[in-house]
Amino acid sequence: MAVKKILNADTSNVVEEMLSGFLSAYRKYYKKVGEYNAIKYRQSRKDKVALVIGGGSGHEPLFSGFCGAGLADAVACGNICASPNPELIAEAAKSVDQGKGVLFIYGCYAGDNLNFDMAEEICQAEGMKTAHVRVWDDCVSAPKERITDRRGIAGDVYVIKCAGAACDAGLEFDEVVRIAEKARDNIRSIGVATAPGTLPGNDKPTFELADDELEYGMGLHGEPGIERTKMAPCNEIVARMYSELQKEMELKEGEEIAVMINGLGSTPLLELNLVYYELAKLLHRDGLKVYDAEVKAYCTCMEMGGFSITILRLDDELKKYLDAPCYSPYYAKGSVGVETTSAEDTEEEEEPEFDENDVEAAVITRSKEGVLEELNAEDTRNMLLYIADKIIANKPYLTEVDSAIGDGDHGIGMAGGMQKAKKKLLKMENQENVYQLFEEAGKAMLMSMGGASGVIFGSLYLAGAKGMDPEAVITGDHLIDMEKKSLAAIQERGKAQVGDKTMVDALVPALEAMEAHRGEDLLTILKAAEEGARQGMENTKNYVAKFGRAKSLMERAIGHQDAGATSVYLIFQGMREFVEGDLK
Repeated sequence: MAVKKILNADTSNVVEEMLSGFLSAYRKYYKKVGEYNAIKYRQSRKDKVALVIGGGSGHEPLFSGFCGAGLADAVACGNICASPNPELIAEAAKSVDQGKGVLFIYGCYAGDNLNFDMAEEICQAEGMKTAHVRVWDDCVSAPKERITDRRGIAGDVYVIKCAGAACDAGLEFDEVVRIAEKARDNIRSIGVATAPGTLPGNDKPTFELADDELEYGMGLHGEPGIERTKMAPCNEIVARMYSELQKEMELKEGEEIAVMINGLGSTPLLELNLVYYELAKLLHRDGLKVYDAEVKAYCTCMEMGGFSITILRLDDELKKYLDAPCYSPYYAKGSVGVETTSAEDTEEEEEPEFDENDVEAAVITRSKEGVLEELNAEDTRNMLLYIADKIIANKPYLTEVDSAIGDGDHGIGMAGGMQKAKKKLLKMENQENVYQLFEEAGKAMLMSMGGASGVIFGSLYLAGAKGMDPEAVITGDHLIDMEKKSLAAIQERGKAQVGDKTMVDALVPALEAMEAHRGEDLLTILKAAEEGARQGMENTKNYVAKFGRAKSLMERAIGHQDAGATSVYLIFQGMREFVEGDLK
Protein backbone atom coordinates (compact mmCIF):
# COMPACT_ATOMS: atom_id res chain seq x y z
CA MET A 1 0.00 0.00 0.00
CA ALA A 2 1.37 3.40 -0.99
CA VAL A 3 2.27 5.82 1.79
CA LYS A 4 0.04 8.90 1.88
CA LYS A 5 1.82 12.20 2.44
CA ILE A 6 0.35 15.61 3.18
CA LEU A 7 2.27 17.53 0.54
CA ASN A 8 1.52 20.07 -2.15
CA ALA A 9 1.35 18.85 -5.73
CA ASP A 10 4.71 20.48 -6.49
CA THR A 11 7.20 18.97 -4.03
CA SER A 12 10.25 20.81 -5.38
CA ASN A 13 9.89 23.54 -2.73
CA VAL A 14 9.06 21.30 0.22
CA VAL A 15 12.09 22.39 2.30
CA GLU A 16 11.43 26.10 1.74
CA GLU A 17 7.76 25.65 2.58
CA MET A 18 8.55 23.58 5.67
CA LEU A 19 10.95 26.24 6.95
CA SER A 20 8.44 28.99 6.22
CA GLY A 21 5.90 27.15 8.34
CA PHE A 22 8.41 26.63 11.14
CA LEU A 23 9.44 30.30 11.11
CA SER A 24 5.83 31.47 11.02
CA ALA A 25 4.99 29.34 14.04
CA TYR A 26 8.11 30.20 16.07
CA ARG A 27 9.01 33.64 14.74
CA LYS A 28 9.55 35.03 18.23
CA TYR A 29 12.53 32.69 18.59
CA TYR A 30 13.98 32.41 15.08
CA LYS A 31 14.61 34.27 11.86
CA LYS A 32 15.75 33.23 8.42
CA VAL A 33 19.33 33.83 7.28
CA GLY A 34 18.96 35.99 4.17
CA GLU A 35 17.44 34.07 1.28
CA TYR A 36 19.00 30.79 2.39
CA ASN A 37 17.45 27.65 3.84
CA ALA A 38 19.03 28.47 7.17
CA ILE A 39 17.68 29.76 10.47
CA LYS A 40 19.26 31.42 13.48
CA TYR A 41 18.19 31.92 17.08
CA ARG A 42 17.22 35.50 17.84
CA GLN A 43 18.33 35.54 21.49
CA SER A 44 21.80 33.97 21.34
CA ARG A 45 24.04 35.06 24.20
CA LYS A 46 26.73 37.55 23.32
CA ASP A 47 30.51 37.25 23.31
CA LYS A 48 30.72 33.48 22.90
CA VAL A 49 31.74 30.73 20.51
CA ALA A 50 29.03 30.16 17.91
CA LEU A 51 27.60 26.70 17.23
CA VAL A 52 26.29 25.87 13.74
CA ILE A 53 24.68 22.53 12.96
CA GLY A 54 23.03 21.11 9.87
CA GLY A 55 22.41 18.38 7.40
CA GLY A 56 19.70 17.04 5.17
CA SER A 57 16.06 17.89 5.83
CA GLY A 58 13.55 15.11 6.40
CA HIS A 59 15.07 14.12 9.77
CA GLU A 60 13.06 16.53 11.90
CA PRO A 61 13.32 17.60 14.63
CA LEU A 62 17.02 17.16 13.78
CA PHE A 63 18.47 19.62 12.87
CA SER A 64 16.17 22.66 12.99
CA GLY A 65 14.66 21.58 16.30
CA PHE A 66 18.00 21.80 18.12
CA CYS A 67 18.59 25.52 17.68
CA GLY A 68 17.87 27.73 20.66
CA ALA A 69 18.96 28.74 24.14
CA GLY A 70 21.83 26.54 25.24
CA LEU A 71 21.81 24.73 21.89
CA ALA A 72 22.90 25.71 18.37
CA ASP A 73 22.93 29.31 17.22
CA ALA A 74 22.16 28.55 13.58
CA VAL A 75 21.09 25.64 11.38
CA ALA A 76 21.92 24.99 7.72
CA CYS A 77 19.14 22.92 6.13
CA GLY A 78 19.88 20.86 3.03
CA ASN A 79 17.43 19.30 0.63
CA ILE A 80 15.64 16.12 1.69
CA CYS A 81 18.30 13.66 2.91
CA ALA A 82 21.04 15.70 1.22
CA SER A 83 23.74 17.93 2.66
CA PRO A 84 23.33 21.71 2.55
CA ASN A 85 25.64 23.39 0.04
CA PRO A 86 28.81 25.29 1.09
CA GLU A 87 27.43 28.77 0.46
CA LEU A 88 24.37 28.11 2.62
CA ILE A 89 26.51 26.72 5.45
CA ALA A 90 28.99 29.61 5.28
CA GLU A 91 26.22 32.21 5.34
CA ALA A 92 24.64 30.56 8.37
CA ALA A 93 28.01 30.69 10.13
CA LYS A 94 28.67 34.31 9.20
CA SER A 95 25.25 35.33 10.52
CA VAL A 96 26.12 34.20 14.07
CA ASP A 97 29.91 34.65 14.22
CA GLN A 98 30.92 36.90 17.13
CA GLY A 99 34.65 36.71 16.56
CA LYS A 100 35.16 33.93 19.09
CA GLY A 101 35.12 31.12 16.52
CA VAL A 102 32.47 28.90 14.95
CA LEU A 103 32.10 25.18 15.66
CA PHE A 104 30.27 23.03 13.11
CA ILE A 105 28.59 19.79 14.22
CA TYR A 106 27.04 17.36 11.75
CA GLY A 107 26.66 13.66 10.99
CA CYS A 108 29.53 11.87 9.25
CA TYR A 109 28.27 11.41 5.67
CA ALA A 110 30.22 11.96 2.46
CA GLY A 111 28.07 14.88 1.30
CA ASP A 112 28.10 16.64 4.67
CA ASN A 113 31.85 16.15 5.05
CA LEU A 114 32.59 17.61 1.61
CA ASN A 115 30.20 20.55 1.85
CA PHE A 116 31.04 21.54 5.43
CA ASP A 117 34.77 21.29 4.62
CA MET A 118 34.32 23.67 1.73
CA ALA A 119 32.20 26.01 3.86
CA GLU A 120 35.00 26.12 6.44
CA GLU A 121 37.43 27.07 3.69
CA ILE A 122 35.12 29.93 2.71
CA CYS A 123 34.82 31.10 6.32
CA GLN A 124 38.55 30.83 7.00
CA ALA A 125 39.33 32.81 3.86
CA GLU A 126 37.30 35.64 5.43
CA GLY A 127 39.30 35.49 8.64
CA MET A 128 36.94 33.36 10.75
CA LYS A 129 38.21 30.74 13.19
CA THR A 130 36.42 27.43 12.62
CA ALA A 131 36.47 23.77 13.63
CA HIS A 132 34.19 20.82 13.11
CA VAL A 133 33.09 17.72 15.00
CA ARG A 134 31.72 14.91 12.87
CA VAL A 135 29.40 12.58 14.75
CA TRP A 136 29.98 8.88 14.03
CA ASP A 137 27.96 7.11 16.71
CA ASP A 138 26.43 4.30 14.58
CA CYS A 139 28.67 1.52 15.87
CA VAL A 140 27.67 -1.14 13.34
CA SER A 141 28.21 0.94 10.19
CA ALA A 142 31.98 0.29 10.17
CA PRO A 143 34.49 -1.56 12.40
CA LYS A 144 36.32 0.20 15.23
CA GLU A 145 39.50 0.57 13.22
CA ARG A 146 37.53 2.63 10.69
CA ILE A 147 35.56 4.66 13.19
CA THR A 148 35.76 7.82 11.06
CA ASP A 149 33.79 5.98 8.35
CA ARG A 150 30.88 5.42 10.72
CA ARG A 151 27.72 7.41 10.14
CA GLY A 152 26.04 9.76 12.58
CA ILE A 153 22.50 9.06 13.77
CA ALA A 154 20.70 10.09 16.98
CA GLY A 155 24.00 10.63 18.81
CA ASP A 156 24.05 14.09 17.20
CA VAL A 157 21.55 15.17 19.87
CA TYR A 158 23.89 14.58 22.81
CA VAL A 159 26.87 16.18 21.04
CA ILE A 160 24.84 19.28 20.16
CA LYS A 161 23.49 19.49 23.72
CA CYS A 162 26.91 19.34 25.38
CA ALA A 163 28.56 21.64 22.85
CA GLY A 164 25.75 24.19 23.09
CA ALA A 165 26.06 24.25 26.87
CA ALA A 166 29.83 24.69 26.62
CA CYS A 167 29.36 27.62 24.23
CA ASP A 168 26.82 29.30 26.51
CA ALA A 169 29.10 28.76 29.51
CA GLY A 170 31.57 31.10 27.82
CA LEU A 171 34.33 28.53 27.33
CA GLU A 172 37.18 29.34 25.00
CA PHE A 173 37.08 27.95 21.47
CA ASP A 174 39.49 25.05 22.03
CA GLU A 175 37.64 24.00 25.17
CA VAL A 176 34.28 23.98 23.37
CA VAL A 177 35.77 21.77 20.68
CA ARG A 178 37.27 19.46 23.31
CA ILE A 179 33.92 19.06 25.11
CA ALA A 180 32.12 18.33 21.84
CA GLU A 181 34.72 15.73 20.85
CA LYS A 182 34.64 14.18 24.31
CA ALA A 183 30.87 13.79 24.11
CA ARG A 184 31.12 12.37 20.58
CA ASP A 185 33.77 9.85 21.59
CA ASN A 186 31.64 8.52 24.46
CA ILE A 187 28.48 7.95 22.42
CA ARG A 188 27.41 4.83 20.56
CA SER A 189 24.13 4.02 18.82
CA ILE A 190 22.44 1.21 16.93
CA GLY A 191 19.13 1.28 15.06
CA VAL A 192 16.62 -1.25 13.81
CA ALA A 193 14.17 -0.68 10.94
CA THR A 194 10.74 -2.23 10.60
CA ALA A 195 9.48 -0.23 7.60
CA PRO A 196 10.93 2.15 4.99
CA GLY A 197 10.40 5.86 4.54
CA THR A 198 9.52 7.64 1.31
CA LEU A 199 11.17 10.88 0.23
CA PRO A 200 8.93 13.70 -1.06
CA GLY A 201 8.90 13.53 -4.86
CA ASN A 202 9.76 9.82 -4.98
CA ASP A 203 7.11 7.25 -5.82
CA LYS A 204 9.00 4.38 -4.23
CA PRO A 205 10.23 3.91 -0.65
CA THR A 206 13.92 4.23 0.17
CA PHE A 207 14.25 0.45 0.54
CA GLU A 208 12.08 -2.66 0.62
CA LEU A 209 11.38 -4.69 3.72
CA ALA A 210 8.76 -7.41 3.94
CA ASP A 211 6.02 -7.09 6.55
CA ASP A 212 7.52 -9.91 8.61
CA GLU A 213 11.13 -8.63 8.41
CA LEU A 214 13.34 -6.19 10.29
CA GLU A 215 16.90 -5.03 9.75
CA TYR A 216 19.45 -4.64 12.54
CA GLY A 217 21.78 -1.68 12.17
CA MET A 218 19.71 0.12 9.53
CA GLY A 219 21.03 3.60 8.68
CA LEU A 220 18.99 6.75 8.91
CA HIS A 221 18.52 6.98 5.13
CA GLY A 222 17.71 3.34 4.63
CA GLU A 223 21.28 2.03 4.37
CA PRO A 224 21.23 -1.71 5.10
CA GLY A 225 22.52 -2.89 8.44
CA ILE A 226 24.30 -5.98 9.68
CA GLU A 227 21.51 -8.50 9.32
CA ARG A 228 17.98 -8.86 7.96
CA THR A 229 15.85 -11.22 10.05
CA LYS A 230 12.26 -12.14 10.72
CA MET A 231 10.27 -9.89 13.04
CA ALA A 232 10.76 -10.73 16.72
CA PRO A 233 9.24 -9.74 20.10
CA CYS A 234 10.42 -6.46 21.62
CA ASN A 235 12.52 -8.08 24.35
CA GLU A 236 14.49 -10.12 21.79
CA ILE A 237 15.10 -7.11 19.55
CA VAL A 238 16.30 -4.96 22.45
CA ALA A 239 18.52 -7.73 23.84
CA ARG A 240 20.23 -8.11 20.46
CA MET A 241 20.82 -4.35 20.15
CA TYR A 242 22.06 -3.99 23.72
CA SER A 243 24.45 -6.87 23.15
CA GLU A 244 26.02 -5.00 20.23
CA LEU A 245 26.33 -1.79 22.28
CA GLN A 246 27.77 -3.60 25.29
CA LYS A 247 30.34 -5.35 23.13
CA GLU A 248 31.32 -2.05 21.52
CA MET A 249 31.44 0.11 24.67
CA GLU A 250 32.60 -2.48 27.23
CA LEU A 251 30.37 -0.89 29.87
CA LYS A 252 31.29 -1.78 33.44
CA GLU A 253 29.16 -2.21 36.55
CA GLY A 254 28.70 1.09 38.39
CA GLU A 255 29.24 3.34 35.36
CA GLU A 256 26.82 6.22 34.84
CA ILE A 257 25.18 6.61 31.47
CA ALA A 258 22.55 8.63 29.62
CA VAL A 259 20.18 6.67 27.39
CA MET A 260 18.09 7.78 24.43
CA ILE A 261 15.37 5.75 22.73
CA ASN A 262 14.79 7.51 19.43
CA GLY A 263 11.86 6.80 17.13
CA LEU A 264 12.71 6.80 13.42
CA GLY A 265 9.44 8.39 12.30
CA SER A 266 6.36 6.18 12.55
CA THR A 267 6.92 4.05 15.66
CA PRO A 268 4.56 5.33 18.38
CA LEU A 269 5.57 6.33 21.90
CA LEU A 270 3.77 3.29 23.31
CA GLU A 271 6.30 1.04 21.56
CA LEU A 272 9.27 3.31 22.29
CA ASN A 273 8.51 3.25 26.02
CA LEU A 274 8.19 -0.52 25.83
CA VAL A 275 11.68 -0.57 24.30
CA TYR A 276 13.01 1.43 27.26
CA TYR A 277 11.24 -0.88 29.70
CA GLU A 278 13.07 -3.87 28.23
CA LEU A 279 16.40 -2.03 28.04
CA ALA A 280 16.16 -0.77 31.64
CA LYS A 281 15.90 -4.36 32.89
CA LEU A 282 19.12 -5.27 31.09
CA LEU A 283 20.93 -2.18 32.37
CA HIS A 284 19.83 -2.92 35.93
CA ARG A 285 20.98 -6.54 35.55
CA ASP A 286 24.48 -5.32 34.61
CA GLY A 287 24.67 -2.72 37.38
CA LEU A 288 24.71 0.32 35.10
CA LYS A 289 23.39 3.58 36.56
CA VAL A 290 21.03 5.52 34.29
CA TYR A 291 21.66 9.18 35.11
CA ASP A 292 19.32 10.52 32.43
CA ALA A 293 16.93 9.02 29.88
CA GLU A 294 15.04 10.34 26.85
CA VAL A 295 12.24 8.57 24.96
CA LYS A 296 11.03 10.47 21.91
CA ALA A 297 11.48 10.88 18.15
CA TYR A 298 14.50 13.16 17.75
CA CYS A 299 16.21 11.93 14.58
CA THR A 300 13.84 10.52 11.97
CA CYS A 301 13.54 9.67 8.28
CA MET A 302 10.01 10.59 7.23
CA GLU A 303 7.70 7.67 8.16
CA MET A 304 10.44 5.07 8.60
CA GLY A 305 9.45 2.45 11.16
CA GLY A 306 11.78 1.42 13.95
CA PHE A 307 13.97 2.99 16.57
CA SER A 308 17.54 3.50 17.71
CA ILE A 309 19.22 3.15 21.08
CA THR A 310 21.94 5.64 22.03
CA ILE A 311 24.14 5.42 25.11
CA LEU A 312 26.37 8.23 26.39
CA ARG A 313 29.04 7.26 28.93
CA LEU A 314 29.19 10.05 31.54
CA ASP A 315 31.64 11.60 33.95
CA ASP A 316 31.20 14.67 36.17
CA GLU A 317 32.25 17.05 33.41
CA LEU A 318 29.85 15.71 30.78
CA LYS A 319 27.02 15.55 33.34
CA LYS A 320 27.43 19.28 33.91
CA TYR A 321 26.92 20.10 30.24
CA LEU A 322 24.18 17.52 29.77
CA ASP A 323 22.25 19.03 32.72
CA ALA A 324 22.67 22.66 31.66
CA PRO A 325 19.33 24.34 30.89
CA CYS A 326 18.34 24.67 27.25
CA TYR A 327 15.25 25.44 25.22
CA SER A 328 13.89 24.93 21.75
CA PRO A 329 10.31 24.09 20.75
CA TYR A 330 11.32 20.42 20.38
CA TYR A 331 13.94 19.93 23.11
CA ALA A 332 14.25 21.51 26.53
CA LYS A 333 15.94 20.91 29.88
CA GLY A 334 15.61 22.86 33.13
CA SER A 335 14.71 26.53 33.22
CA VAL A 336 16.61 29.02 31.10
CA GLY A 337 14.51 32.12 31.74
CA VAL A 338 14.09 32.68 28.03
CA GLU A 339 13.22 36.21 27.02
CA THR A 340 11.19 36.15 23.84
CA THR A 341 10.06 38.77 21.43
CA SER A 342 6.31 38.91 20.99
CA ALA A 343 5.02 38.04 17.56
CA GLU A 344 3.37 41.47 17.33
CA ASP A 345 6.71 43.24 17.81
CA THR A 346 8.68 41.33 15.20
CA GLU A 347 9.26 43.10 11.96
CA GLU A 348 7.53 41.71 8.93
CA GLU A 349 10.18 39.90 6.92
CA GLU A 350 9.48 39.52 3.24
CA GLU A 351 10.02 35.99 2.00
CA PRO A 352 11.83 35.86 -1.35
CA GLU A 353 10.09 34.12 -4.18
CA PHE A 354 11.70 30.85 -5.12
CA ASP A 355 10.63 28.24 -7.59
CA GLU A 356 12.99 25.38 -8.35
CA ASN A 357 11.21 24.72 -11.63
CA ASP A 358 11.09 28.33 -12.82
CA VAL A 359 13.45 27.76 -15.75
CA GLU A 360 12.34 28.54 -19.29
CA ALA A 361 12.66 25.79 -21.85
CA ALA A 362 15.97 25.93 -23.71
CA VAL A 363 15.98 26.26 -27.48
CA ILE A 364 19.10 24.41 -28.57
CA THR A 365 20.95 25.83 -31.59
CA ARG A 366 24.26 24.95 -33.26
CA SER A 367 26.60 27.14 -35.31
CA LYS A 368 26.37 24.83 -38.34
CA GLU A 369 24.88 21.59 -39.60
CA GLY A 370 26.82 18.36 -39.28
CA VAL A 371 29.82 17.66 -37.08
CA LEU A 372 31.44 20.50 -35.11
CA GLU A 373 35.25 20.53 -35.25
CA GLU A 374 35.48 22.94 -32.32
CA LEU A 375 33.14 24.71 -29.93
CA ASN A 376 32.79 28.47 -29.83
CA ALA A 377 31.23 30.14 -26.80
CA GLU A 378 27.67 29.96 -28.11
CA ASP A 379 28.05 26.30 -29.09
CA THR A 380 29.47 25.57 -25.63
CA ARG A 381 26.55 27.31 -23.95
CA ASN A 382 24.07 25.32 -26.02
CA MET A 383 25.93 22.06 -25.38
CA LEU A 384 25.78 22.63 -21.62
CA LEU A 385 22.08 23.47 -21.90
CA TYR A 386 21.51 20.29 -23.90
CA ILE A 387 23.33 18.22 -21.24
CA ALA A 388 21.27 19.89 -18.49
CA ASP A 389 18.03 18.96 -20.26
CA LYS A 390 19.32 15.41 -20.75
CA ILE A 391 20.08 14.95 -17.04
CA ILE A 392 16.73 16.49 -16.04
CA ALA A 393 14.91 14.12 -18.39
CA ASN A 394 16.80 11.17 -16.86
CA LYS A 395 15.87 12.09 -13.28
CA PRO A 396 13.57 9.01 -12.88
CA TYR A 397 16.26 6.70 -14.27
CA LEU A 398 18.97 8.10 -11.99
CA THR A 399 16.59 7.85 -9.04
CA GLU A 400 15.93 4.22 -9.86
CA VAL A 401 19.64 3.42 -10.16
CA ASP A 402 20.44 5.18 -6.86
CA SER A 403 17.53 3.57 -5.02
CA ALA A 404 19.05 0.12 -5.51
CA ILE A 405 22.03 0.82 -3.23
CA GLY A 406 21.55 4.40 -2.00
CA ASP A 407 18.67 6.51 -0.76
CA GLY A 408 17.27 7.43 -4.17
CA ASP A 409 18.10 11.15 -4.07
CA HIS A 410 20.79 11.27 -6.78
CA GLY A 411 18.31 11.94 -9.57
CA ILE A 412 16.62 14.67 -7.56
CA GLY A 413 19.96 16.32 -6.73
CA MET A 414 21.36 16.13 -10.27
CA ALA A 415 18.15 17.44 -11.83
CA GLY A 416 17.99 20.30 -9.32
CA GLY A 417 21.63 21.24 -9.90
CA MET A 418 21.22 21.13 -13.66
CA GLN A 419 18.12 23.32 -13.40
CA LYS A 420 20.20 25.94 -11.59
CA ALA A 421 23.02 25.62 -14.14
CA LYS A 422 20.48 25.93 -16.94
CA LYS A 423 18.96 29.04 -15.41
CA LYS A 424 22.42 30.62 -15.18
CA LEU A 425 23.40 29.65 -18.73
CA LEU A 426 20.22 31.06 -20.23
CA LYS A 427 21.32 34.50 -19.00
CA MET A 428 24.85 34.18 -20.43
CA GLU A 429 24.39 35.08 -24.08
CA ASN A 430 27.18 36.76 -26.09
CA GLN A 431 29.99 35.33 -23.98
CA GLU A 432 33.54 35.45 -25.35
CA ASN A 433 35.33 33.09 -22.94
CA VAL A 434 34.32 29.45 -23.30
CA TYR A 435 35.75 28.49 -19.92
CA GLN A 436 33.60 31.09 -18.17
CA LEU A 437 30.51 29.12 -19.22
CA PHE A 438 31.81 25.89 -17.66
CA GLU A 439 32.86 27.78 -14.54
CA GLU A 440 29.52 29.50 -13.98
CA ALA A 441 27.55 26.32 -14.65
CA GLY A 442 29.74 24.47 -12.14
CA LYS A 443 29.29 27.19 -9.52
CA ALA A 444 25.51 27.04 -9.94
CA MET A 445 25.56 23.27 -9.35
CA LEU A 446 27.99 23.45 -6.44
CA MET A 447 26.02 26.08 -4.57
CA SER A 448 22.58 24.54 -5.08
CA MET A 449 22.73 20.75 -5.06
CA GLY A 450 23.99 19.83 -1.60
CA GLY A 451 24.99 16.23 -0.89
CA ALA A 452 28.27 14.79 -2.11
CA SER A 453 27.06 15.19 -5.69
CA GLY A 454 26.99 18.98 -5.40
CA VAL A 455 30.68 19.27 -4.62
CA ILE A 456 31.78 16.50 -6.99
CA PHE A 457 29.70 17.29 -10.05
CA GLY A 458 30.06 21.03 -9.56
CA SER A 459 33.81 20.45 -9.63
CA LEU A 460 33.48 18.44 -12.85
CA TYR A 461 32.75 21.72 -14.65
CA LEU A 462 34.19 24.30 -12.28
CA ALA A 463 37.60 22.89 -11.31
CA GLY A 464 38.66 22.21 -14.88
CA ALA A 465 37.72 25.64 -16.17
CA LYS A 466 38.89 27.75 -13.24
CA GLY A 467 42.19 29.49 -13.86
CA MET A 468 42.33 28.64 -17.57
CA ASP A 469 43.46 31.38 -19.92
CA PRO A 470 40.43 32.78 -21.76
CA GLU A 471 39.61 31.04 -25.03
CA ALA A 472 37.08 31.96 -27.71
CA VAL A 473 36.88 28.33 -28.86
CA ILE A 474 37.88 24.96 -27.44
CA THR A 475 39.11 21.88 -29.25
CA GLY A 476 39.31 18.26 -28.17
CA ASP A 477 42.74 18.84 -26.63
CA HIS A 478 41.41 21.79 -24.63
CA LEU A 479 38.65 19.55 -23.32
CA ILE A 480 41.17 16.88 -22.33
CA ASP A 481 43.24 19.41 -20.38
CA MET A 482 40.13 20.69 -18.63
CA GLU A 483 38.92 17.20 -17.66
CA LYS A 484 42.40 16.32 -16.30
CA LYS A 485 42.19 19.29 -13.94
CA SER A 486 38.65 18.35 -12.93
CA LEU A 487 39.63 14.76 -12.15
CA ALA A 488 42.59 15.88 -10.06
CA ALA A 489 40.40 18.25 -8.03
CA ILE A 490 37.66 15.65 -7.56
CA GLN A 491 40.12 13.02 -6.34
CA GLU A 492 41.91 15.50 -4.10
CA ARG A 493 38.66 16.43 -2.40
CA GLY A 494 36.81 13.11 -2.43
CA LYS A 495 39.80 10.68 -2.31
CA ALA A 496 38.04 8.12 -4.53
CA GLN A 497 39.98 5.82 -6.84
CA VAL A 498 38.95 3.47 -9.63
CA GLY A 499 37.21 0.47 -8.06
CA ASP A 500 35.60 2.45 -5.23
CA LYS A 501 32.20 2.47 -6.99
CA THR A 502 31.90 6.22 -7.56
CA MET A 503 31.69 8.61 -10.50
CA VAL A 504 35.50 8.37 -10.71
CA ASP A 505 35.06 4.86 -12.14
CA ALA A 506 33.51 6.41 -15.25
CA LEU A 507 35.55 9.62 -15.36
CA VAL A 508 39.00 7.98 -15.28
CA PRO A 509 38.49 5.59 -18.23
CA ALA A 510 36.76 8.38 -20.15
CA LEU A 511 39.80 10.61 -19.70
CA GLU A 512 42.23 7.79 -20.52
CA ALA A 513 40.33 7.16 -23.75
CA MET A 514 40.45 10.87 -24.58
CA GLU A 515 44.20 11.00 -23.97
CA ALA A 516 44.68 8.06 -26.32
CA HIS A 517 43.19 10.20 -29.09
CA ARG A 518 44.88 13.51 -28.23
CA GLY A 519 45.47 15.57 -31.35
CA GLU A 520 42.56 13.98 -33.22
CA ASP A 521 39.23 15.62 -34.04
CA LEU A 522 36.73 16.58 -31.36
CA LEU A 523 34.10 13.99 -32.29
CA THR A 524 36.60 11.11 -32.18
CA ILE A 525 37.75 12.23 -28.75
CA LEU A 526 34.19 12.47 -27.44
CA LYS A 527 33.17 9.11 -28.91
CA ALA A 528 36.12 7.57 -27.08
CA ALA A 529 35.16 9.38 -23.86
CA GLU A 530 31.57 8.19 -24.11
CA GLU A 531 32.60 4.59 -24.60
CA GLY A 532 35.18 4.79 -21.80
CA ALA A 533 32.58 6.23 -19.43
CA ARG A 534 30.04 3.58 -20.46
CA GLN A 535 32.48 0.75 -19.78
CA GLY A 536 33.52 2.34 -16.48
CA MET A 537 29.86 2.63 -15.49
CA GLU A 538 29.28 -1.02 -16.32
CA ASN A 539 32.36 -2.01 -14.32
CA THR A 540 30.91 -0.46 -11.16
CA LYS A 541 28.50 -3.40 -11.04
CA ASN A 542 31.48 -5.55 -10.05
CA TYR A 543 32.69 -3.32 -7.21
CA VAL A 544 32.08 -3.02 -3.48
CA ALA A 545 31.35 0.60 -2.57
CA LYS A 546 34.00 2.44 -0.55
CA PHE A 547 32.21 5.79 -0.24
CA GLY A 548 28.74 7.14 0.36
CA ARG A 549 25.79 5.36 1.81
CA ALA A 550 26.29 2.27 -0.33
CA LYS A 551 29.53 1.41 1.48
CA SER A 552 27.57 -0.25 4.28
CA LEU A 553 26.18 -2.77 1.79
CA MET A 554 29.63 -4.29 1.20
CA GLU A 555 29.22 -7.35 -1.11
CA ARG A 556 25.50 -6.71 -1.40
CA ALA A 557 26.30 -3.72 -3.63
CA ILE A 558 27.78 -6.02 -6.28
CA GLY A 559 25.53 -6.29 -9.31
CA HIS A 560 24.30 -2.71 -9.11
CA GLN A 561 25.83 0.17 -11.04
CA ASP A 562 26.79 3.45 -9.40
CA ALA A 563 24.47 6.41 -9.93
CA GLY A 564 27.32 8.96 -10.07
CA ALA A 565 29.11 6.97 -12.76
CA THR A 566 25.83 6.82 -14.66
CA SER A 567 25.57 10.62 -14.59
CA VAL A 568 29.13 10.93 -15.91
CA TYR A 569 28.26 8.63 -18.79
CA LEU A 570 25.14 10.67 -19.62
CA ILE A 571 27.18 13.90 -19.59
CA PHE A 572 29.78 12.57 -22.05
CA GLN A 573 27.01 11.07 -24.16
CA GLY A 574 25.35 14.49 -24.24
CA MET A 575 28.61 16.13 -25.35
CA ARG A 576 29.04 13.62 -28.17
CA GLU A 577 25.43 13.95 -29.32
CA PHE A 578 25.68 17.73 -29.48
CA VAL A 579 28.99 17.78 -31.37
CA GLU A 580 27.80 15.12 -33.82
CA GLY A 581 24.44 16.82 -34.31
CA ASP A 582 22.62 13.74 -33.05
CA LEU A 583 20.24 15.64 -30.77
CA LYS A 584 17.63 13.44 -29.10
